[in-house]
Amino acid sequence: MELSDALTTVKGVGPAVAALLLRLGLRTVADSVKYFPRTYDDYSNITPIGHLQPGPVTVQAQIASIKGRYVRRGMHITEAIASDETGSVRLVWFNQPYREAGMKKGTDYYISGEFELSHQRFAIQNPATELVSDFPVSTARIVPKYRETKGLKSRQIRQIIEKVLPLIRKQPETLPAWLLKEYKLMPYAEALEQMHFPESAEKLALAKRRLGFEEVFALILASLMNRQEFKLEQAPSVPFEERVARQFVAELPFQLTPDQKRTIWQIYLDMQATTPMNRLVEGDVGSGKTVVAAMAALMVLHEGHQVALMAPTELLARQHAATLQQLMDPTGYGDQVGLLVGSMTTTQKATARERIKDGHIHFMVGTNALIQESVDMHALELVIIDEQHRFGVDQRKALQLKAGHMPHVLSMTATPIPRSLALTLYGELDISIIASKPPGRKPIETVIVPKTDRPKLFSTLDAELEAGRQMFVVCPLINESELSDANSAEATYERLRTHEFKHRRIGILHGKLSAAEKNSVMDAFLHHELDILVSTTVIEVGVDVPNASIMLIEGAERFGLAQIHQLRGRVGRGEHQGYCYLMLTDNEAPSRRLRALERSQDGFKLAELDLELRGPGAIYGRQQHGQLDLRIAQLSDTRLLADARHAANKFLERDNLLQYKELAATVTRLRAVTNLN
Repeated sequence: MELSDALTTVKGVGPAVAALLLRLGLRTVADSVKYFPRTYDDYSNITPIGHLQPGPVTVQAQIASIKGRYVRRGMHITEAIASDETGSVRLVWFNQPYREAGMKKGTDYYISGEFELSHQRFAIQNPATELVSDFPVSTARIVPKYRETKGLKSRQIRQIIEKVLPLIRKQPETLPAWLLKEYKLMPYAEALEQMHFPESAEKLALAKRRLGFEEVFALILASLMNRQEFKLEQAPSVPFEERVARQFVAELPFQLTPDQKRTIWQIYLDMQATTPMNRLVEGDVGSGKTVVAAMAALMVLHEGHQVALMAPTELLARQHAATLQQLMDPTGYGDQVGLLVGSMTTTQKATARERIKDGHIHFMVGTNALIQESVDMHALELVIIDEQHRFGVDQRKALQLKAGHMPHVLSMTATPIPRSLALTLYGELDISIIASKPPGRKPIETVIVPKTDRPKLFSTLDAELEAGRQMFVVCPLINESELSDANSAEATYERLRTHEFKHRRIGILHGKLSAAEKNSVMDAFLHHELDILVSTTVIEVGVDVPNASIMLIEGAERFGLAQIHQLRGRVGRGEHQGYCYLMLTDNEAPSRRLRALERSQDGFKLAELDLELRGPGAIYGRQQHGQLDLRIAQLSDTRLLADARHAANKFLERDNLLQYKELAATVTRLRAVTNLN
């Protein structure tokens, strides 16, 4: 048997079981070996029957008697008495009629399960049983529990993996011997075995550390190799003109924050070099990233060259174009800002492409319409990618290739990323952080609202609307069929316009609307032709409506911390106080995550908490997290990250990746899904 073999080569895996395994993404033997448990039950302590206490237990005993019977509605119950030298205990199985024939009297078994009350008598409920003479898979040990599918339980998955254990034990080492010794790492084959069949809690912890270390080590190694390669590229130097920068700043209707000034200077230093800039700007909600992008573009426009800014949505692209044109007007470059998005007419697109080609438009703002083959950017020197994690590698690369050479690249994100996560995901990038808010920006008042307080809250909201303000209502879903949910956008829209706010002007916005419909609804809300906008998270980033002062989030417990922090950043952007109400679907006590939102306005602290509680998927969503394949590593483990980073740097200095076949394959794959390739 080989790792590349189909799972049908494993004894006991026929076509029916293979089809169930395929539902879990398991096709080959290698897939099953890397299918790590999601949790564990500790049945490793064998307790004499006479000393049993309620909870998970394991006993070593013989079956004294066993009998099955059918009860009401066809339910089958099997009851047995198990005995050891200290006493006897009742065993109960529900709908497992095969138990009676399968258990032999007078034979020693390990019996593991929950010892609890059943019909006013204590019993071990639905226990797993295994012969003491066999290798225990589900009893008398720390027992792995896997993600299951209908028709396939953890017990069956354990039995399959137990059959491939001889192959697991023969797996060659994937890391250098010096690295294992220096960082006190468990050998690879042993770590795989301990993940599936841990001998102790201590060995399980060592196995997790070893495999988690390798995951992060490979990811950091990929980033460092990309960074080394990128440093060999050449980009045109963009001179810094102090007079031009001072003139731009003098015309601003506000003062730059210290963080903005520092970030702009870092960008100018980068662009003066002939090595391409590759910088990520992280800015908390409302921190002023757009003016930083404008000042970066300013020097390129002054040189007579082109800039392209790509945004993930038309709403955001249109808003950027309007804001940048307004910022650039006093400098004389306002008429060089142009827009190219998918919903424009054929004639409008053709005109925009022609103006880009002949140099009338030097600052192109758009969606992925910018990367179409027909768009000719002959003098492109700076690429700005907003919310860069929302684009695939191929899209980001396609925009860079428009230059015909390696341009300077500025990535931006409004999603605060914990430092540990940023250094791991973006090791090849230089990172600037804009944490401070512009002066005068008031903190958003955030309040958790239980279901029973809904009528009282709506009275407060109506008073705010009566005073001339506007309100966002954000829902977790578009329609009820998605999750049979009364908090869906469509159901909420119907309820508000026919009941609580039937006297108000209400619109709806979600991802299934066409681009033209979205633009129409947003324009109506922006110009106060609507009082309330019911929406999904399509408005999460970038939407700027200064008169909107209320953010009501339905089913708030379904959103991540970082996501809610982004959403509440949509209000309080004008002269009026902003309010964010987190509406619960029940009257239960709010979670630690939601309580943190009431207390803190710091997006970076909240992102750290989200990472700790929910993992990186909570910050970037399943797709981006899944690409990186971090199954074991905890990115909140700063010691592990520091060790892996140190090891990756030493590896590049003293070792050859080609000597390690499996590691080389992983690093090659990761180099293609990190920021550059």
